[in-house]
Amino acid sequence: MPSVKVESVTKRFGGFTALEKVSINIEDREYVSIIGPSGCGKTTLLRIIAGIIRDYEGHVYVDGRLFDSEPLEKRGIGYVFQNIALFPNMNVGGNVSYSPRAKGLDKSVVRTTTIEMLELMKLTERYYDYPRSLSGGMQQKTALARALASNARLLLLDEPLSLLDLKVRTELRYELRRIVKDLGLTAIHVTHDQEEAMAISDRIIVMRRARVVEDGTPLDLYLHPKRIFTAYFLGESNIFEGNVAEADEDTVSIDVGSLLIKARNTGFQTGERVVAMLRPELVELGGDINARVLKKTIEGLFSRIILDVNGIKIIIKQPYSIVSGIGEGSYVKIRLPEKHILVYKYPGRDLYSELSLY
Repeated sequence: MPSVKVESVTKRFGGFTALEKVSINIEDREYVSIIGPSGCGKTTLLRIIAGIIRDYEGHVYVDGRLFDSEPLEKRGIGYVFQNIALFPNMNVGGNVSYSPRAKGLDKSVVRTTTIEMLELMKLTERYYDYPRSLSGGMQQKTALARALASNARLLLLDEPLSLLDLKVRTELRYELRRIVKDLGLTAIHVTHDQEEAMAISDRIIVMRRARVVEDGTPLDLYLHPKRIFTAYFLGESNIFEGNVAEADEDTVSIDVGSLLIKARNTGFQTGERVVAMLRPELVELGGDINARVLKKTIEGLFSRIILDVNGIKIIIKQPYSIVSGIGEGSYVKIRLPEKHILVYKYPGRDLYSELSLY
């Protein structure tokens, strides 16, 4: 299956720049998700790789071969759209067999390919059903089977699960990854659902304002993001502005107003303006910081609690069983573990602009 290289691609629609010198590399058999705010260029990038958009600057290579002028039908690419685009006048079997039939393959090959794809998607019993009688999840599985039946080497997925309800979306995301890995495909998955990207991806590419901000494994991007925007956009973060009150080779103490935060020193000096970040899941109960509970909500087996520490709001997430007895208005002790606090240089422009999605 192919590797993909996008080299300094720029795309403008009139006066609007959708992509600005975007370069990415995707390895053979890798499952990569692209995330970012609406309008950042995710879908435009996918359509350029697919060959749907042809007039752009830069280059696209698949398996080392220049694809800029390669006809769409010869690219060996399967494309699954956000809007489930099945042929309403064809049953499931007809939809899935469309591509091999259009290529003029022998009827026995068409039949074998269709059955294999339906078995893979667990849709064999729905062969004669029409799209209108299928659930949203089954419709999208049919669309995926149709894309795979084209003998695609590369699978492009444009928010394929966004129109499905939460339960179906959650189940189908794992089916998608299983199928891609079982078939040894390379997959590029555009999504606005960060949890979805975290759950199924080998690697995530974060985009913003027509550019790539950062890429890495889901765990690295969540626990050790290199950019403040990534820390803010991917998941939830406690973000503090302050100045380094004291620094030595190992530790910095950051004055964020009414609280002094200690963190590992990664090259900062006394007096320097910085931004500190700590994930809510990594705030620990117990310690010497006194906090008042402002709000508590239940999120499945976890509770999300907003605390007030001398006017500074801090969010924590803990298993419900641990914090079941903590109510709004009560007080708790917390600790901000320095090993989990990331410190960034204060951006040249103001922090709001750095974190802005648009």
